[in-house]
Amino acid sequence: MCCSVGFARSLGLALLPLALCCIVANLLLLFPMGETTYIEQNHLSSYIWYFGGLGGGGLLMLIPAVVFITLGKCSCCWNESLMMCGSVFAAVIGLVGSGYCFIISGLALLQGPNCFTSLGWTYPFSDQGGSYLLQPESWSKCHQPVHIVEWNITLLCVLLGLAVLEFVICLLQLGNGLVNAICRPCCYKQQYSLNA
Repeated sequence: MCCSVGFARSLGLALLPLALCCIVANLLLLFPMGETTYIEQNHLSSYIWYFGGLGGGGLLMLIPAVVFITLGKCSCCWNESLMMCGSVFAAVIGLVGSGYCFIISGLALLQGPNCFTSLGWTYPFSDQGGSYLLQPESWSKCHQPVHIVEWNITLLCVLLGLAVLEFVICLLQLGNGLVNAICRPCCYKQQYSLNA
């Protein structure tokens, strides 16, 4: 089990900075250009309030990160089977969290920002199905907050990328935990005879 535990710990250490980056990116979405007036006046995009980066890719991702890092450190608390079951369960929680972050970020990207246009506060790109992403000349429809389209696109794409990385890491640990439960003798380096 030594090789799978070390691998799980390294995956947990990789999850920590990804989770923290998701939290920071989501918090930045709440304060466009560092201003608090838009959150106070409730002029943020609706999907930002679902906290995909803060909840799914951030806080929820801390559960598998901590479980993976502490795997095998308390031999009195866990037997080998429970330890692997715990890591598989934590990996599933991580898959759900990263999936939630990915879906919410993708929906927010498709919807576009809530901004002040010539028609007032509205979602000028919501009916375009994301085609505004390839039409930077249309971004000038948004007068306030200044550069909100670029702000949202950048942070939401960061969240999408982080969610994919988190998903891959949790999927690796899910496979690691299942393989270890099935093929545990490989890590113990036990000798087996073909004649036995």
